[in-house]
Amino acid sequence: MRLLRVGAAGHERPAVLDTDGTAYDLTPLTADIDGAFLAGGGVDRVRAALASGGLSPVDIAGQRVGAPVARPGKVVCIGLNYADHAAETVTPPPAEPVVFMKAANTVIGPDDTVLVPRGSVKTDYEIELAVVIGATARYLDSPDDADSVIAGYAIADDVTERAFQHERGGQWDKGKSCETFNPLGPWLVTPDEVGDPQGLAMRLRVNGEPRQDGHTKNMIFGVRHVVWYLSQFMVLEPGDVINTGTPAGVAFGANDFPYLRAGDVVEAEIDGLGRQRHVLGQA
Repeated sequence: MRLLRVGAAGHERPAVLDTDGTAYDLTPLTADIDGAFLAGGGVDRVRAALASGGLSPVDIAGQRVGAPVARPGKVVCIGLNYADHAAETVTPPPAEPVVFMKAANTVIGPDDTVLVPRGSVKTDYEIELAVVIGATARYLDSPDDADSVIAGYAIADDVTERAFQHERGGQWDKGKSCETFNPLGPWLVTPDEVGDPQGLAMRLRVNGEPRQDGHTKNMIFGVRHVVWYLSQFMVLEPGDVINTGTPAGVAFGANDFPYLRAGDVVEAEIDGLGRQRHVLGQA
């Protein structure tokens, strides 16, 4: 299934897309797609209602699409998780996952305006496979247990200000947590529809120019390993988001790609997960 939230920011309504693209209203089942919905068997209720024909179609044409999960408790990120990206940043591949956090209020809709921060000269893009947690994960026994706590997957753009990240005291969070720095969506796609999370091609363009062309099979640490690993250090809760890393092609890498400026258009897509298109503005 493909779950989504549509409407003005702060007033989104939950919906689900059928296999033919028809949208159905989920407000009779839930007020929102959030941690409580995911923890309370909401996905199964939607699946049952959709199968029984108990949902009403809703016209979402022209409406804003919000992030597919309401404000998460936390956004956990994995850095340098593709060997080609580590190489382009002249960094040895890590022996263990590199973990950092983004502020939860960076999460915005997939087509919302992304703001270049004041004083920024190195705002960068990073297409990533995002994992949305659907059940509490605490000290999972093995990566094989990860599937039981994953609600689904989405596209994320882990927008980053590289000068803030690397030149202002070495604290990555400063370059990661600027407002609007995590467009998410358009959909939360359930694992049964996604299939193997290590089997997804991913692409990002800036102003129509191809920048990133990667594949999740090239992750150093796969999705299941990442979820298991994080559960050894923190409690993952329903609605939390994990950004799993980006492939080569970022502006910070060993290439001549320019950093982002107001007016630039970023388009990101991952097989089966839809497409984002956000325009850069100025804070």
